[in-house]
Amino acid sequence: MPLTVKPILPRFGAEVSGVDLTRPLDPAMRREIVDTMNRWGVCVYRDTGLDDESHIAFSRIFGHLELAPAMKDRPRRHRYPELFDASNLTRDGEIVRDENLLLHKKGDRLWHTDSSFMEMRSSYSLLLAYEVPSQGGETWFADTRSAYDDLPTAMKARIDGLEAEHSLWWSRKLAGFPLSEADVDARPKARHPLVLDQPATGRKALYIASHAIDIVGLPRDEGQALIRELIDFATQPQYIFSVKWQPGDLVIWDNLTSMHRGGDFDVRNERRDMRRTTVREGPPPADADDPFGAYFRASLDRPTA
Repeated sequence: MPLTVKPILPRFGAEVSGVDLTRPLDPAMRREIVDTMNRWGVCVYRDTGLDDESHIAFSRIFGHLELAPAMKDRPRRHRYPELFDASNLTRDGEIVRDENLLLHKKGDRLWHTDSSFMEMRSSYSLLLAYEVPSQGGETWFADTRSAYDDLPTAMKARIDGLEAEHSLWWSRKLAGFPLSEADVDARPKARHPLVLDQPATGRKALYIASHAIDIVGLPRDEGQALIRELIDFATQPQYIFSVKWQPGDLVIWDNLTSMHRGGDFDVRNERRDMRRTTVREGPPPADADDPFGAYFRASLDRPTA
Protein backbone atom coordinates (compact mmCIF):
# COMPACT_ATOMS: atom_id res chain seq x y z
CA MET A 1 0.00 0.00 0.00
CA PRO A 2 1.59 3.33 -1.01
CA LEU A 3 2.18 6.21 1.39
CA THR A 4 -0.39 8.98 1.67
CA VAL A 5 1.41 12.29 1.11
CA LYS A 6 -0.20 15.69 1.81
CA PRO A 7 2.04 18.60 0.72
CA ILE A 8 2.45 21.53 3.12
CA LEU A 9 3.96 23.97 0.60
CA PRO A 10 3.92 23.45 -3.18
CA ARG A 11 7.62 22.45 -3.30
CA PHE A 12 8.47 21.71 0.32
CA GLY A 13 7.24 19.73 3.30
CA ALA A 14 4.60 17.03 3.54
CA GLU A 15 2.48 15.22 6.12
CA VAL A 16 2.88 11.49 5.49
CA SER A 17 0.73 8.58 6.65
CA GLY A 18 -0.18 5.05 5.62
CA VAL A 19 2.68 3.17 7.29
CA ASP A 20 3.35 1.74 10.76
CA LEU A 21 6.83 2.97 11.62
CA THR A 22 7.05 0.73 14.69
CA ARG A 23 7.24 -2.44 12.56
CA PRO A 24 10.03 -3.71 10.29
CA LEU A 25 9.61 -2.30 6.77
CA ASP A 26 10.13 -4.19 3.54
CA PRO A 27 12.64 -2.86 0.98
CA ALA A 28 9.95 -1.33 -1.24
CA MET A 29 8.47 0.71 1.62
CA ARG A 30 11.94 1.82 2.74
CA ARG A 31 12.68 3.08 -0.76
CA GLU A 32 9.35 4.89 -0.88
CA ILE A 33 10.00 6.61 2.46
CA VAL A 34 13.48 7.73 1.34
CA ASP A 35 12.17 8.85 -2.07
CA THR A 36 9.44 10.88 -0.33
CA MET A 37 12.09 12.57 1.81
CA ASN A 38 14.16 13.38 -1.27
CA ARG A 39 11.19 15.03 -2.93
CA TRP A 40 9.77 17.02 -0.01
CA GLY A 41 12.78 17.70 2.26
CA VAL A 42 10.69 17.59 5.47
CA CYS A 43 8.20 14.82 6.32
CA VAL A 44 5.81 14.90 9.28
CA TYR A 45 4.44 11.63 10.69
CA ARG A 46 1.72 12.06 13.33
CA ASP A 47 1.01 9.85 16.35
CA THR A 48 3.61 7.25 15.39
CA GLY A 49 3.67 5.09 18.52
CA LEU A 50 7.47 5.06 18.35
CA ASP A 51 9.59 4.56 21.46
CA ASP A 52 13.36 4.89 21.87
CA GLU A 53 14.12 1.46 20.41
CA SER A 54 11.79 1.67 17.40
CA HIS A 55 12.81 5.29 16.75
CA ILE A 56 16.43 4.17 16.45
CA ALA A 57 15.58 1.10 14.38
CA PHE A 58 13.49 3.12 11.91
CA SER A 59 16.17 5.81 11.63
CA ARG A 60 18.72 3.28 10.39
CA ILE A 61 16.95 3.00 7.02
CA PHE A 62 18.51 6.40 6.21
CA GLY A 63 22.11 5.46 7.06
CA HIS A 64 24.71 5.57 9.82
CA LEU A 65 23.50 7.12 13.08
CA GLU A 66 25.69 9.60 14.92
CA LEU A 67 26.35 9.10 18.65
CA ALA A 68 25.57 11.90 21.07
CA PRO A 69 28.68 13.18 22.87
CA ALA A 70 29.33 11.82 26.36
CA MET A 71 30.61 14.63 28.57
CA LYS A 72 32.23 13.76 31.91
CA ASP A 73 30.39 16.56 33.76
CA ARG A 74 27.04 16.05 32.01
CA PRO A 75 26.00 12.40 31.67
CA ARG A 76 23.61 11.42 28.90
CA ARG A 77 19.93 11.55 29.84
CA HIS A 78 19.07 8.53 27.69
CA ARG A 79 20.09 4.90 27.73
CA TYR A 80 20.90 4.85 24.02
CA PRO A 81 23.83 6.92 22.72
CA GLU A 82 22.09 7.30 19.32
CA LEU A 83 19.60 9.70 20.95
CA PHE A 84 20.49 13.39 21.09
CA ASP A 85 18.66 15.20 23.88
CA ALA A 86 16.59 18.13 22.52
CA SER A 87 14.73 18.71 25.79
CA ASN A 88 14.81 21.24 28.60
CA LEU A 89 15.11 18.45 31.19
CA THR A 90 17.87 17.20 33.45
CA ARG A 91 18.95 13.58 33.72
CA ASP A 92 16.54 13.28 36.68
CA GLY A 93 13.63 14.56 34.59
CA GLU A 94 13.44 18.00 36.19
CA ILE A 95 13.26 21.25 34.22
CA VAL A 96 16.76 22.68 33.64
CA ARG A 97 17.60 25.64 35.89
CA ASP A 98 21.21 26.12 34.77
CA GLU A 99 21.19 29.59 33.17
CA ASN A 100 24.35 28.87 31.18
CA LEU A 101 22.78 25.78 29.62
CA LEU A 102 19.52 27.62 28.88
CA LEU A 103 21.49 30.41 27.21
CA HIS A 104 23.47 27.88 25.17
CA LYS A 105 20.26 26.24 23.94
CA LYS A 106 18.88 29.64 22.94
CA GLY A 107 21.00 29.33 19.80
CA ASP A 108 18.54 26.67 18.59
CA ARG A 109 16.02 29.49 18.07
CA LEU A 110 18.15 30.80 15.19
CA TRP A 111 17.89 29.42 11.66
CA HIS A 112 20.41 26.59 11.43
CA THR A 113 21.16 23.19 9.95
CA ASP A 114 22.18 20.43 12.33
CA SER A 115 25.89 19.78 12.70
CA SER A 116 27.12 22.01 9.87
CA PHE A 117 29.94 22.85 12.30
CA MET A 118 31.21 19.27 11.87
CA GLU A 119 33.53 18.21 9.04
CA MET A 120 31.31 15.15 8.47
CA ARG A 121 27.95 16.60 7.55
CA SER A 122 24.66 15.30 8.92
CA SER A 123 22.10 14.37 6.28
CA TYR A 124 18.84 13.58 8.08
CA SER A 125 17.52 14.45 11.53
CA LEU A 126 14.57 12.53 12.99
CA LEU A 127 12.98 14.31 15.97
CA LEU A 128 10.38 12.52 18.10
CA ALA A 129 8.11 14.28 20.61
CA TYR A 130 7.46 12.79 24.05
CA GLU A 131 6.24 15.85 25.98
CA VAL A 132 5.36 19.24 24.50
CA PRO A 133 4.60 22.63 26.07
CA SER A 134 1.01 23.85 26.16
CA GLN A 135 1.95 26.93 24.13
CA GLY A 136 4.79 27.55 21.66
CA GLY A 137 7.65 25.16 21.09
CA GLU A 138 6.86 24.62 17.41
CA THR A 139 9.63 24.02 14.87
CA TRP A 140 10.03 26.15 11.74
CA PHE A 141 11.51 24.90 8.48
CA ALA A 142 12.92 26.76 5.46
CA ASP A 143 13.29 25.44 1.91
CA THR A 144 16.86 26.11 0.76
CA ARG A 145 16.36 24.30 -2.57
CA SER A 146 13.50 26.50 -3.76
CA ALA A 147 15.32 29.53 -2.38
CA TYR A 148 18.33 28.64 -4.51
CA ASP A 149 16.07 28.02 -7.54
CA ASP A 150 14.59 31.50 -7.16
CA LEU A 151 17.83 33.43 -6.57
CA PRO A 152 18.61 36.11 -9.15
CA THR A 153 21.03 34.89 -11.81
CA ALA A 154 23.63 37.41 -10.65
CA MET A 155 23.55 36.05 -7.09
CA LYS A 156 23.88 32.46 -8.32
CA ALA A 157 26.97 33.51 -10.27
CA ARG A 158 28.34 35.39 -7.25
CA ILE A 159 28.13 32.43 -4.88
CA ASP A 160 29.13 29.69 -7.32
CA GLY A 161 32.18 27.88 -5.92
CA LEU A 162 32.23 29.77 -2.60
CA GLU A 163 32.76 28.02 0.72
CA ALA A 164 31.69 28.98 4.24
CA GLU A 165 33.25 28.22 7.60
CA HIS A 166 30.83 27.04 10.29
CA SER A 167 31.14 27.16 14.07
CA LEU A 168 28.64 26.07 16.73
CA TRP A 169 30.06 28.75 18.98
CA TRP A 170 29.34 31.53 16.48
CA SER A 171 25.61 30.78 16.60
CA ARG A 172 25.80 30.63 20.40
CA LYS A 173 27.49 34.04 20.44
CA LEU A 174 24.78 35.41 18.13
CA ALA A 175 22.16 34.15 20.58
CA GLY A 176 23.85 35.93 23.50
CA PHE A 177 26.23 33.34 24.96
CA PRO A 178 29.21 35.17 26.55
CA LEU A 179 31.93 34.54 23.96
CA SER A 180 34.18 36.94 22.09
CA GLU A 181 35.05 36.53 18.42
CA ALA A 182 38.52 35.46 19.57
CA ASP A 183 36.92 32.71 21.68
CA VAL A 184 34.97 31.52 18.66
CA ASP A 185 38.01 31.62 16.39
CA ALA A 186 40.00 29.51 18.88
CA ARG A 187 37.48 26.67 18.61
CA PRO A 188 37.05 24.09 15.82
CA LYS A 189 35.34 25.09 12.56
CA ALA A 190 34.25 23.19 9.48
CA ARG A 191 34.37 24.34 5.85
CA HIS A 192 31.59 23.46 3.38
CA PRO A 193 30.40 24.66 -0.05
CA LEU A 194 27.80 27.42 0.02
CA VAL A 195 25.77 25.53 -2.58
CA LEU A 196 25.22 21.76 -2.47
CA ASP A 197 24.11 19.38 -5.19
CA GLN A 198 21.40 16.83 -4.43
CA PRO A 199 22.11 13.89 -6.76
CA ALA A 200 18.78 12.18 -5.99
CA THR A 201 16.79 15.05 -7.51
CA GLY A 202 19.30 16.98 -9.60
CA ARG A 203 18.52 20.12 -7.61
CA LYS A 204 20.83 22.50 -5.76
CA ALA A 205 20.43 23.93 -2.27
CA LEU A 206 21.93 26.74 -0.24
CA TYR A 207 23.96 25.43 2.70
CA ILE A 208 23.74 28.34 5.08
CA ALA A 209 22.69 28.99 8.64
CA SER A 210 23.54 30.77 11.88
CA HIS A 211 26.59 28.50 12.36
CA ALA A 212 28.21 30.08 9.27
CA ILE A 213 30.73 32.68 10.45
CA ASP A 214 32.84 33.41 7.34
CA ILE A 215 32.89 33.13 3.57
CA VAL A 216 36.31 31.84 2.58
CA GLY A 217 38.28 34.52 0.75
CA LEU A 218 36.09 37.45 1.84
CA PRO A 219 36.63 39.87 4.71
CA ARG A 220 34.55 38.80 7.70
CA ASP A 221 32.12 41.73 7.55
CA GLU A 222 31.52 41.22 3.83
CA GLY A 223 31.10 37.46 4.23
CA GLN A 224 28.68 37.84 7.12
CA ALA A 225 26.63 40.37 5.18
CA LEU A 226 26.33 37.85 2.33
CA ILE A 227 25.34 35.06 4.75
CA ARG A 228 22.64 37.27 6.31
CA GLU A 229 21.35 38.24 2.87
CA LEU A 230 21.01 34.61 1.82
CA ILE A 231 19.35 33.57 5.10
CA ASP A 232 16.88 36.46 4.80
CA PHE A 233 16.11 35.43 1.22
CA ALA A 234 15.60 31.75 2.15
CA THR A 235 13.29 32.54 5.09
CA GLN A 236 10.73 34.60 3.20
CA PRO A 237 7.12 33.49 3.86
CA GLN A 238 6.83 31.46 0.65
CA TYR A 239 9.69 29.18 1.75
CA ILE A 240 8.79 28.47 5.39
CA PHE A 241 6.25 26.62 7.52
CA SER A 242 5.98 25.51 11.14
CA VAL A 243 5.09 22.21 12.78
CA LYS A 244 2.98 22.28 15.95
CA TRP A 245 3.90 19.17 17.92
CA GLN A 246 1.86 16.56 19.74
CA PRO A 247 3.34 13.63 21.70
CA GLY A 248 4.19 10.78 19.35
CA ASP A 249 4.84 13.01 16.33
CA LEU A 250 8.01 12.39 14.31
CA VAL A 251 9.47 14.97 11.93
CA ILE A 252 12.28 14.05 9.54
CA TRP A 253 14.23 16.76 7.75
CA ASP A 254 17.07 16.84 5.27
CA ASN A 255 19.80 19.05 6.72
CA LEU A 256 21.41 19.43 3.29
CA THR A 257 18.30 20.98 1.69
CA SER A 258 16.68 22.92 4.53
CA MET A 259 17.14 25.06 7.60
CA HIS A 260 15.11 24.98 10.80
CA ARG A 261 14.70 26.79 14.10
CA GLY A 262 12.83 26.19 17.34
CA GLY A 263 9.92 28.34 18.44
CA ASP A 264 9.89 30.09 21.80
CA PHE A 265 8.14 28.64 24.84
CA ASP A 266 8.31 29.07 28.62
CA VAL A 267 11.49 27.02 29.13
CA ARG A 268 11.58 27.62 32.90
CA ASN A 269 8.06 26.36 33.60
CA GLU A 270 6.95 24.11 30.72
CA ARG A 271 8.39 20.66 30.03
CA ARG A 272 9.56 19.75 26.52
CA ASP A 273 10.96 16.26 25.97
CA MET A 274 12.22 15.75 22.40
CA ARG A 275 14.69 13.10 21.23
CA ARG A 276 16.61 13.19 17.96
CA THR A 277 18.50 10.69 15.91
CA THR A 278 20.96 12.11 13.41
CA VAL A 279 22.12 10.41 10.22
CA ARG A 280 25.58 11.05 8.83
CA GLU A 281 26.02 11.74 5.14
CA GLY A 282 27.95 8.99 3.37
CA PRO A 283 28.93 5.41 4.29
CA PRO A 284 29.36 4.19 7.87
CA PRO A 285 32.82 4.48 9.43
CA ALA A 286 35.17 1.52 9.37
CA ASP A 287 36.43 1.91 12.94
CA ALA A 288 35.68 3.46 16.34
CA ASP A 289 33.64 6.58 15.80
CA ASP A 290 32.96 9.51 18.16
CA PRO A 291 33.35 12.75 16.18
CA PHE A 292 30.88 14.73 18.31
CA GLY A 293 32.66 13.79 21.50
CA ALA A 294 35.99 14.79 19.99
CA TYR A 295 34.53 18.09 18.77
CA PHE A 296 33.12 19.09 22.14
CA ARG A 297 36.19 17.99 24.05
CA ALA A 298 38.36 20.14 21.77
CA SER A 299 35.95 23.07 22.11
CA LEU A 300 35.53 22.94 25.87
CA ASP A 301 39.28 22.82 26.47
CA ARG A 302 39.27 26.46 25.38
CA PRO A 303 38.67 29.28 27.89
CA THR A 304 35.39 31.21 27.73
CA ALA A 305 34.99 34.94 28.12
